[in-house]
Amino acid sequence: MSLAIAGAYRVPTRFAQRTASHRPASSRFLLLCLSASSLLAPASARSAAFHSQRTLVSAPSCPLSKNACPVPLGLRGFNSSAQQCRDTAQFSYHVAASYSAKGHKFDAPGNLYTADPFDPSKSNITGLKECKASKNPRKRAKSGQDAFFYSQVGTTETTAFGVADGVGGWTESGVDPADFSHGLCEYMACAARAWPQGAKSQSLHPKDLLQVGYDEVIGDDGIVGGGSTACLAVAEPGGNVEVANLGDSGFMHLGLNAVRHFTHPQTHAFNTPFQLSKTPQRMLRQMAVFGGPSTLSDLPKESSVTNHRVRHGDVLLFATDGVWDNLSPHDALSIVSRNMLDLGAWAEKDGVLEVGSELPRLAQADSDRKANGASLQAKVAVAIARAAKETSLDSRRDGPFAKEVQKHYPDEDWHGGKPDDIAVVVAVVVEDPVS
Repeated sequence: MSLAIAGAYRVPTRFAQRTASHRPASSRFLLLCLSASSLLAPASARSAAFHSQRTLVSAPSCPLSKNACPVPLGLRGFNSSAQQCRDTAQFSYHVAASYSAKGHKFDAPGNLYTADPFDPSKSNITGLKECKASKNPRKRAKSGQDAFFYSQVGTTETTAFGVADGVGGWTESGVDPADFSHGLCEYMACAARAWPQGAKSQSLHPKDLLQVGYDEVIGDDGIVGGGSTACLAVAEPGGNVEVANLGDSGFMHLGLNAVRHFTHPQTHAFNTPFQLSKTPQRMLRQMAVFGGPSTLSDLPKESSVTNHRVRHGDVLLFATDGVWDNLSPHDALSIVSRNMLDLGAWAEKDGVLEVGSELPRLAQADSDRKANGASLQAKVAVAIARAAKETSLDSRRDGPFAKEVQKHYPDEDWHGGKPDDIAVVVAVVVEDPVS
């Protein structure tokens, strides 16, 4: 076993100096109404290893965290809502992603992805391996070890999207974690687009999609090893959104300046998130001969599943720990609310917040072309990624990760943010007009 794995639990006594930067000013109008779920799961509970080298081996003790909102097998459970939703309401999800690799300058226009419009003809996929092979690795998003995906589900108007965060500790074993995380997302996108090929049920669930992606990565000889967390959703036009989360990437459901849901991170112990992994054959042979600790490998079936009912004007936010280690739920809500209000997607009327009448136009929902960087979802995604990047480089403001280190290792002189790869996926929910 390599030194990276054998010494994975040692905490370095010296940390690199980070440059300082200022956070943007907060909004003039923010009545922060955090839900109970966000208070029960603060971002400081997120765990990841120092300098992104997260633990690859099993912890001495593994107190498994329970699902945030367990769903009985075969049933769909929805968050309670005081607002009545019409049975006939149909929704579309307008998706954009913003990202930035660790050590790179933030490039808002260059590191931006906006989803393609609905096109049933694109579901004509002969096989997942052929689909994956058609994706040029040199054209991958320059997001470092973080990855993301978006796909229409078959010929339906259901969509699937999410993020994956490669476990950086694998680099010390000569393995590029980006191959695993990007490969996982590419296979999940292909599987969603190919649905219902090989499907065992009448609907696609994110846990099943994660299983397919993981199985394909395990069987892909071009991906020699690595590991990744994942957080993904399948969003149906009827307003049902099912989310599967494995590890310490995470998801927020926001609506009209309130947090409706915030995921609980899945960790075995401090610095040890749940993670999918693939151990290279050479390492398996070494372990068989010399013994030593085994690599940590959780399974897709262990992901936490929650179900949500969305409303017109809601915002779904998926991000890797490069965001959550630097921004709290309060921070994320502030950024989203400020942008939604300033752009007119949410509006204040007689002291009450409501969805702005211009929301479809702002999301470019009335166009059959691909949304661009001027779309609402793109601006919100960029705002989150920019704030996370700036905070990660700010040595004067302790982020959630710094506070967690100070709690577990009070002798360590860790202050400020935590530089890391960043990936953010934002979906703005728009109710389709009644025909």
